[in-house]
Amino acid sequence: MTILPPSGLPIYHHFMPTTLCIDIGGTHCKAALVADDESFLSDEVRVDTPDPATPGILLDALVRLVAPLGAFDRIAAGFPGVVRHGVIRTAANLGDDAFRGFNLQAALEQRLGKPARVANDADVQGLAAITGAGVEMVITLGTGFGSAIFEDGRLGPHLELAHHPFRKKQAYEDLLGDAALEDHGKKRWRRNLWRAVEQLRSLTAFDHLYIGGGNARLIQRDALPADVSVVPNTDGIAGGVWLWQPRRLLPPQ
Repeated sequence: MTILPPSGLPIYHHFMPTTLCIDIGGTHCKAALVADDESFLSDEVRVDTPDPATPGILLDALVRLVAPLGAFDRIAAGFPGVVRHGVIRTAANLGDDAFRGFNLQAALEQRLGKPARVANDADVQGLAAITGAGVEMVITLGTGFGSAIFEDGRLGPHLELAHHPFRKKQAYEDLLGDAALEDHGKKRWRRNLWRAVEQLRSLTAFDHLYIGGGNARLIQRDALPADVSVVPNTDGIAGGVWLWQPRRLLPPQ
C-alpha cells in the first residue's frame, strides 16, 4: 500500500550523498561533512598544516583530521596551488619540489576509501561564493594570495595571479600575504589591498568581486564598494560540494 501525504502525492526518498570537504591551507587544514545545499552536517575540525610538509606527512595529518567526522560518500579537497586532474603542479607555500607531480586525488581515494575530486582552494571557495551571474572574481587572503574567475557560473582556467608582478616589481602575494601583513602592518596592507582590487577591476572588468580567506576579517566592511563583498571563510570548505555538481561547470583540465 502506498502512503500518501496530505497533498495526495506519493512520498519519494532520494539518496542525498554526504561530501567530506577538506580545505588545505598554508597555515591550517580544515574539514567538515557537507550536504549538497552547502549546509554543514558536522562540526568543522582543523589542524595546523604540517611544517615542513611532504605529501606523506600531509596525508597522515588529513587522515587523522577527518577520523572523528564519521561516514561520508565522497571527498572534495581544495589545495593551495595549481591542480590538474587531481595532480599537483605547484605548491608555493608548501614546497613545490616536494609536491610537484603528486596525485593528491588518487592518494585521498586510496587512504580514505571513497572517490575524490581535488581543485585549487580559491576555485573551491569561489564555487560557494558566486551567484552565477556575469563575470565574478574571487580572491583569498591568508598565508598567500589566491584567485579564481568565473563567467556565468562557469569556472575559468586557473591563473596563479599570486605570483604575477603587481606593484614596484613585487607580486600580489608579496604585498598581501601573511608575511607582508606582519612586516608592514594593517594600514599599509589594506592600502595595498585596495590598489590590488582596482588593478584586478581594470584587468578583468569583473561584475562582482568576493574576498575570502582568514585575513578578510581585517577588511573594514563599511567602506566596501557595491561590487565587492567579503564572504565567510567556511566557503572554502562548503564549496567542495560543487566539485560533484553539474550546475557550476568546471573547464576541461
